[in-house]
Amino acid sequence: MPPVRISEQYKKTELKNGLRIVTETIPSVRSISLGVWVNTGSRNESEKENGISHLIEHMLFKGTTTRSARDIASSLESIGGSINAFTSREQTCYLARILDDHLEEAVDVLSDITCRATITPANLKKEKMVIVEEIKESLDNPSDLIHDLFAETYWKKHPLGKTILGSIESVLNMPRKTIKDYIKNNYNSSSVVIAAAGSVSHNKLVKLVKKYFDFDKGDPNQPQSGDVTHKKNIKIKNNSINQTHLCLGFPSMSYSSKEKMPAYALSAYLGGGMSSVLFQKIREERGLVYSVYTFLDTYKDSGIFGAYLGTDKKHVKEAYEICLKELKKVKQKKISTQKLDQIKAQLKGNITLSLESTSNRMNRLGRQELMTGKYVSIKQTLRNIDRIKATEVRELANKVFDYSKLTVAVLGPSRKSDLGYEI
Repeated sequence: MPPVRISEQYKKTELKNGLRIVTETIPSVRSISLGVWVNTGSRNESEKENGISHLIEHMLFKGTTTRSARDIASSLESIGGSINAFTSREQTCYLARILDDHLEEAVDVLSDITCRATITPANLKKEKMVIVEEIKESLDNPSDLIHDLFAETYWKKHPLGKTILGSIESVLNMPRKTIKDYIKNNYNSSSVVIAAAGSVSHNKLVKLVKKYFDFDKGDPNQPQSGDVTHKKNIKIKNNSINQTHLCLGFPSMSYSSKEKMPAYALSAYLGGGMSSVLFQKIREERGLVYSVYTFLDTYKDSGIFGAYLGTDKKHVKEAYEICLKELKKVKQKKISTQKLDQIKAQLKGNITLSLESTSNRMNRLGRQELMTGKYVSIKQTLRNIDRIKATEVRELANKVFDYSKLTVAVLGPSRKSDLGYEI
């Protein structure tokens, strides 16, 4: 089919087998960021498969029918480029950054690892040990571990509550056949998007994709619904670390929700930087924490509005109380026009600056296509920010901050009585 063209920069082509190619041309740069986006992550895993998406991400770099692991590593580095990958709860992405002269080399390598990886038993055994060390490292990092504990507490037995890395046991016991079957079921033409941003010709990329990629046909996977019931839940995990880490959160909106922009404004107001309410109240005025922030996790059909802080055990109660009281205040009183204008400028500035990177633009393209199948231009995004109203932010706060659905996770030498605050 001919490419869909919504703007001068953006084009989209869907091949007969369902494989989608999306590009955003930026004439002012020489680089191209290229990504192979697969619509699968830890959310798609069964309990026994936990960690398999991340394990596959590692294994695809360990050799193909024509390249060794060393060949893959040096293929783009030798021409000044780079190759990498990441796994999230809903997607896996294999990405390269190269000069525009080397687009074909990047397509060749990315197609090779995603379509023709061998996953030999010897390589699998070695890479499992590498990932075990990665898991151990994450377990020794409490500021990361608290987010896994929070997800587990919030989602309970739902796949979104499982760690992306998996457990040491699940990784070591993962059969090679299970890995091969998972790739066959999830790495298919209907579940993959090729995204590129930078000095890229859309038509040239489409020709190269047709030449090099050969994903099998298949049906898009359907993960378990994220629309689950949440009740107030507090979980404390004691360990010997000196600092107490706390995450709290509420059910929020999905990636494609119209309420997402007001939610970003609300997050920026409460915990989006040094000028935010929680940073000023908890750190600057009282010196209770080093780090405090809010976060908005949006998935295809659900989301979380959360906050994090790390503090000494003796300050947990006060910091937690301030946090919840500030959430309550924003439900009662509108943000001032002056403050909202500052937040809008902050959001627009953050987005505009981040999108000077071709990698960030490519990530935005790929995620938009997998999550919604639609393209939203940067201009439209900035217009959406300008349209945010103070009444929308307050209404959203009243909708989201429902304390009967509050989840709290605490990591460190604390007890539930240390929180001591009930709404």
